[in-house]
Amino acid sequence: MSDVTDVTTPAPCYHCGNPVPAGAPWSITLDDHAHPLCCPGCEAVAHAIVDGGLESYYRYRTELPERPDERQAAKADTWSVFDDPGLQAQFVHPDGDEGNVKATLAIEGITCAACAWLIEHRLNALTGIASSAVNLTHHRLRVSWDPQQLKLSQLLAELAAIGYDAQPYEPDQAQTRMQHEERMNVRRLIIAAVGMMQVMMFSIPIYVSGPGEISDDFYALFHWLSFALATPVVFFSAQPFFRNALRDLRTGVLGMDVPVSLAIGGAYLASSYAVLFNVGEVYFDSVAMFTFFLLFGRYVEGRARRRSGHSGNALSGVLPISATRLESDGSERILPASELSPGDRVLIKPGHGVPADGIIEEGESSLDESMLTGEYLPVTRRMGDPITGGSQNMENPLVIRVTHAGRDARVAGIVDLTDRAFASRPRLAQMAARMAHLFVLRLLVVTACVTIAWWFIDPSRMLWVLLSVLVVTCPCALALATPAALTAGHGQLRKRGVLITRADAMETLSNVTRVIFDKTGTLTRGEMHLTQTQPFGELTAERARAIAAALEAHSEHPIARAFRPFREATLQAKDIHSHTGQGLEGSLNGARWRLGKPRFAINGAMDSAINGAVDDVIAAPAKGQWLLLSENGAPRAWFGLHDGVRDDAAATIKALQALGLSVELLSGDTQDAVESLANQLDIATWHAGTSPEGKLARMKELQAAGETVVMIGDGINDVPVLAGADVAIAMNGATDLARTRADAVLLSPRLMRIFEAIEISRATRRIMRQNMIWSVCYNFSALPLAAMGLVPPWLAAIGMSLSSLVVVGNALRLSRWRTQPAPALDTSTPVTA
Repeated sequence: MSDVTDVTTPAPCYHCGNPVPAGAPWSITLDDHAHPLCCPGCEAVAHAIVDGGLESYYRYRTELPERPDERQAAKADTWSVFDDPGLQAQFVHPDGDEGNVKATLAIEGITCAACAWLIEHRLNALTGIASSAVNLTHHRLRVSWDPQQLKLSQLLAELAAIGYDAQPYEPDQAQTRMQHEERMNVRRLIIAAVGMMQVMMFSIPIYVSGPGEISDDFYALFHWLSFALATPVVFFSAQPFFRNALRDLRTGVLGMDVPVSLAIGGAYLASSYAVLFNVGEVYFDSVAMFTFFLLFGRYVEGRARRRSGHSGNALSGVLPISATRLESDGSERILPASELSPGDRVLIKPGHGVPADGIIEEGESSLDESMLTGEYLPVTRRMGDPITGGSQNMENPLVIRVTHAGRDARVAGIVDLTDRAFASRPRLAQMAARMAHLFVLRLLVVTACVTIAWWFIDPSRMLWVLLSVLVVTCPCALALATPAALTAGHGQLRKRGVLITRADAMETLSNVTRVIFDKTGTLTRGEMHLTQTQPFGELTAERARAIAAALEAHSEHPIARAFRPFREATLQAKDIHSHTGQGLEGSLNGARWRLGKPRFAINGAMDSAINGAVDDVIAAPAKGQWLLLSENGAPRAWFGLHDGVRDDAAATIKALQALGLSVELLSGDTQDAVESLANQLDIATWHAGTSPEGKLARMKELQAAGETVVMIGDGINDVPVLAGADVAIAMNGATDLARTRADAVLLSPRLMRIFEAIEISRATRRIMRQNMIWSVCYNFSALPLAAMGLVPPWLAAIGMSLSSLVVVGNALRLSRWRTQPAPALDTSTPVTA
């Protein structure tokens, strides 16, 4: 007979879904049924909801409310930072003369009106709260309170207690201006829509009625009502068109708003004259329709571009507001992250954001760097590894030493580089702008000729033909053809961890014919490891490594990092000089030491006897990367180095070659090391032992032959060739100088992003050309139809708006762009360093 254990599954809490403890006394009665609850907090909230008459919240909810998870609980000890007067000065403002203050908070977890009621009901019950109001549309809470009776940290803790995470919301000036403009655009659109519908209501009877069916009094009444309704549409809704047209006339650069303003203004003035003096035709319905369709098209286009385009706060808002600094006595102090400075030690708990760039001194954890690199899988960081501000700590607590904070952090640098890219326009965009200007100028000339022609053909139709020509051929689509595609292309690259820093880079990248890679830190990881030491004579291996480490102590080259573990505090090299692409030298204990390529190391040989000895050891002990250490020109030790190949290097090379691009390896390393790597990655063209000057000469040679070259590098020695390349791409671990010379920066360590960047740039160029061809064809086909009187004004407005939406919609295809599968990699031969 077997034993059977009866395991009863705990009932879920009716409010939050958590298991209800056995014998729990808490419950809520709804529809004559008692429902179990897990704790007194859920009981209090549930009774508050039901007693407030919002029991429908439980009947119709589709998911359980969001509960504070471990990360939210981890934030509890940081709420006190919001009581800091310096931090509150940024988003807390005086409210009236009674000593109250007000703030706007962004609330997470709001799903319906019941959430808004619960938040307001809970806060208004607190002593010191003057008022609270939830904006359901934007999930924001506006609250006013007495700071003498209630602290902001208590208010935030109260919100978290009922399951709503809150953060201060204080938009910058750019955001505020953009939001105000968006609100005004919506209001203008509403006024234009209402005016159009009402004017059409009075116009339709006139259009469908026969002669004598409507009396003259009703004609006059309908015309006066249309005049009254069209006036706010023209003077309020159409105001941006007139303002922009006036600006264009002042600057002498004719834009798309000039013909639009002439059409709207001309039709309104002619119709007003007809109503006031009872002479001529009335076109108020066409005026209202022009304005509505134009505003609607621009509103949709603006929303689409903002959704996929550049946002100034997208990265600058990544850094957390607060940080936990470790004081010299070991205590913890919570302070605004803006007050951190280099050298501070900061504790980062699980679930918290990294407030500044730094080096990990204690701990090991996984970090989410997706906001910066586009890589959604967490990466593991250990003691000694650099860490970037804006990352999210996932698992274990970390202690970092701050290296860059605030405006010096990497996030701020990325924002500055992005702003630089958007501050200028590529050649194709400039050409489209010039075409739009010339097109408007010619359009006005053609319109004048068409008007004169219709004066003789049929003066009664002259005005509406004039309106149709002005509107239907407005070059809105032509002006949007390149900006819309560029915005979407930049956004897609940014998602994938490729930051374009110069406007022309994307256009040039789409035309490249050859891709040149540096070796160390580019195709390889740049993580050098010392694998062998072969000393000469009486010098021990330990002493040789210590001397090499002293020479490399102040270098940031990847080779220097291989010797850091062997540094000795008692050994200090002096008068260190770096010879780019060769090695370095310095004085130690009265002798002159050199470390680098063999020929460089022995260049200072003192006599022929030593030179004879050098001839016996000039050949490296084996294949691979070897450095020679010499004392006064005499060889003292060989060092064997190993640098692993990046995991996706082979796949990237194969994918680039499949695009029809030539791939070349250009390195300053030894011939054996470069040849070995080139063979492993199937790179047919390679050059070893190349100095920075030699790399630049090779670049100019290729460009003189008609090649468009993209160069990928990461070190200071790559700066000259990066500056001379048609497109320069800096790796994610590149030096600051290399980044400033680059046209694009990889935020991700994956080389495959280069392949994706070229594909996206080609797709962007293709869509820009499609948009320009469509725009030109539309305008040239619509113009003769309108000039012949075959396009009524209302259809002209719709056609012009639709042409702009077609351009924007085509550009937004880039937002859904997917990488084409890379060619399959032959894995029969493993790729090793």
